[in-house]
Formats: sequence, C-alpha cells, structure tokens
Amino acid sequence: MKQHRSLFRHFLKLHFLFILLPPLVLMVFSSFFGTTGPEARFNTLNLFYITVLLFTGIIVAFVVLSWLFFWRLRKRLTRLQEAMSAAPAAADSSPEPVLIQKDRMDEIDQLGGSFNWMIRQLEDSRRREREEAGLRQRLIANMSHDLRTPLTIMRGHVTRLNNEPMSPEGQRSLAEINQTITRTGELMDDLLSYTLLTSGKYPFEPAPTDMGRLVRASVAAWYPVFEEHGIQVDVDLPAEETFHWTADPGWMTRVLDNLFQNIIRHAADGKYAWIAVDVQQERILVADRGPGMDHSAYGGGAGIGLSTVQHMLNTMNLKAAFNSSGQGTRVVISRM
Repeated sequence: MKQHRSLFRHFLKLHFLFILLPPLVLMVFSSFFGTTGPEARFNTLNLFYITVLLFTGIIVAFVVLSWLFFWRLRKRLTRLQEAMSAAPAAADSSPEPVLIQKDRMDEIDQLGGSFNWMIRQLEDSRRREREEAGLRQRLIANMSHDLRTPLTIMRGHVTRLNNEPMSPEGQRSLAEINQTITRTGELMDDLLSYTLLTSGKYPFEPAPTDMGRLVRASVAAWYPVFEEHGIQVDVDLPAEETFHWTADPGWMTRVLDNLFQNIIRHAADGKYAWIAVDVQQERILVADRGPGMDHSAYGGGAGIGLSTVQHMLNTMNLKAAFNSSGQGTRVVISRM
C-alpha cells in the first residue's frame, strides 16, 4: 500500500516550526530595540517582558497542540481497537471492516487497511474451507454408497463357496473373508456417521435424561449379543437410585452401543464385561478384559468410532476417560 502522508512526520514538522520560528521572530524583533540613549533601559525591559510572553505562548501552544494531536490519535486508535476486538455476530462470521480515509492514508489508515485485508483473507479462507468440507462430505457419502455394491457381490460369492466342497483350511479362509467384509461395512457406516455428525447433519435434541434407565435399557438390548459371544457380563445398576443428565437419549444410546460393540470386536477373547452406574459421582463405567487399546484395533480401525463417541460426548458437555493396559480397557463417562 502506497504511503501518501506520514502522521508523525506532520506532527514533528509542526512542532519544529513552533520551536524554530519564535526565536527567529524574537531576534528580528529585538533588533528594533537595540538603540542607545535614554530609552535603552526602557526598551530592554520591554524586550524582557515580550520574551517571557512569547516563550509562555510557545509553551502553551506546544502543550495544546500536543494534547490535541495525542487526543485525536488516541481516539482513532481506540476506534480501531474496538473494531478489532468486537465479537462477530455469528460464530462463523468475520469482524466488520473499519472505515478509512483513502485521501489521507497515514499510518493508522494503513493499519486499518491491513486489518480490512486480513478480514477479506479470512472470509476467503472460510469460504474455501466450507467448499472443501462439502466436497469431502459428498465424496465420503458417495464412496460409502458405491463400495457397498462390490462388498455385496463378494459376500454373495463367499456364500456360494460355502456350499462347495472345501478343506477345513479353505473354510477358515472363507470365514475370515466374510468377517473382513462385515468389518469393512461397519467401518464405512462409522465413517459416514462421523461425517454427518461433524457436519451438523445429525439431529441433536438434548433433554433431561434418566441415565440409570437408559444404561439399563442398553444393557438389556445387548445382553443376548454378549451371551452369543460367550462374554460374561457383570452389571452394577442401582434399581432405585439414579441421576439425570441434559443429553440426547439417542446420542447416549449410540455412545453405549459403540462401546459395547468395541467389546465384541476387540475384547471378546477376554470373555468378560463390566458395566456400572455410579450414582454418587454421576458416572458410567464400562470395562473389559481384552488385550487393551495398544494391542488391538482400538487405535486403528476403531478410531473412527471412538472419535464419534468423543464428539458426541463433547457436544453434550460430557467426557470419556480411557484407561487401557494389557489386562483390559476401562472407560469412565462423566460430566465435562
């Protein structure tokens, strides 16, 4: 940006003139009082008073001009600071640009112009971010839909091969392929759900929720699945005592479903699950005896599911603390 005028140079030039011109005027004026004679003493006294009066006027004018300059400077800087620190009307909006005088364009106007340029860059960046997010969501949705067709075809061929004579080794390979197909489909579902969730397209309806009843209903729904996989389930769910959270019941059920599903997927070898509700401390606890997050797919394929859990809980002002070791994983859900 081209600099047309320097505010501080103008200030220094004006004050330099106030300092330089009065002594020159005084020297010229004193030359008229340099005569000798009876009036010399009188002229000298007048010259002294004039000098005192002139320097007093210089000091007063200097103070007044300096005060006016810094007052106007502070006023403009305060207006610029208020514009920079003002909160935008919406979370995804940008601050309002500041007004500048292009015919003046001193240092403060240049600062305001730089601030306006920064706002334009920020708006362009956010616009590109929204476009990229929309493109990424459409890409994930299309991929999730398109990949289901080849997975369905592969599952059909696996089912057909199961009816053919095959060695035990071949049967085990087909079972592994079928499990991998199922797992791939579940991962695509998790990825699509996480994409919809983070884009704000997953309905969120918080309400006061009886957490004891919700956990009890989830455990009852999953109990046959645990039994099918030979997992012993210990529950500690108080029948009469409970606590309430302001949460979306559907989201909380989805969180518990994800945790129970991870036990089936990654900790079924431990053959044990513990689910409890701590009414006094208002906590939900889920534990297993699997290999732990460092030795299972918790840190790999299940990362999308756990990210979904964390995002849902954060939105509901809740948190999940994971404690994992070689003897199992323990999850504690509590208030933020």
